[in-house]
Amino acid sequence: MCNLYNVTTSQEAIRQWTGALRDLLGNLEPSIDIYPNQFGPVVRNAQDGTRELAKLRWGMPTPLERVKGNADSGTTNIRNPQYGHWQQYVGIEHRCVVPVTSFAEPSPTPGDKDSETGIQRNFWFALNEDRPLFFFAGLWTRWQGVRKVKEGPGDHELYAFMTTKPNALIAPIHEKAMPVILTRREEAETWLAAPWSDAKRLQWTAPDDALVIVEKPATQIKVPLQAPAQGSLL
Repeated sequence: MCNLYNVTTSQEAIRQWTGALRDLLGNLEPSIDIYPNQFGPVVRNAQDGTRELAKLRWGMPTPLERVKGNADSGTTNIRNPQYGHWQQYVGIEHRCVVPVTSFAEPSPTPGDKDSETGIQRNFWFALNEDRPLFFFAGLWTRWQGVRKVKEGPGDHELYAFMTTKPNALIAPIHEKAMPVILTRREEAETWLAAPWSDAKRLQWTAPDDALVIVEKPATQIKVPLQAPAQGSLL
């Protein structure tokens, strides 16, 4: 499950890629790591039909039966949009695309931890070593409730992104899922504008050679920097 990604790009690049005509973002930092329950940029269709770039909080409302305690810190990754709770969000008015240049998955090796913090080290994935812009297929909504107990109840705009079966590069590191990635403008356009019957087809596994590992911890797991050609074995 992806719970950390990085955006190293400009607002202009995001606007050009998606055709966003309105920018509510303010100033985008040159490089930001985004964690769950923090704020990140997304491109969405506004209520007036204008495509806009905005800053939302990462983590969609969790199904009530899965909320523990008095706060809902949010669901960051969505695998099953056919689940009843998510069906209310699959329309065009709730779809968004999430700009990203690289994303992380923690090392599966139990002892592969930072010596100072004790936190598990990460593998980082991107389209290539230059880390060009691409997008996650996402959903967003407005929500009232408590994200953190110390903050109390409030009004929020939230987002999360879709996941799917991992490809051959990611499976040895995270065997359950990978984000749904959009690498072409027409894919982003379909996700933002097409009926759900067409848009849902984009919840596919990326080709094995679509991504490369751009950062790799010192680990014993045998993972190539780039996946083998389609049809070959690890």
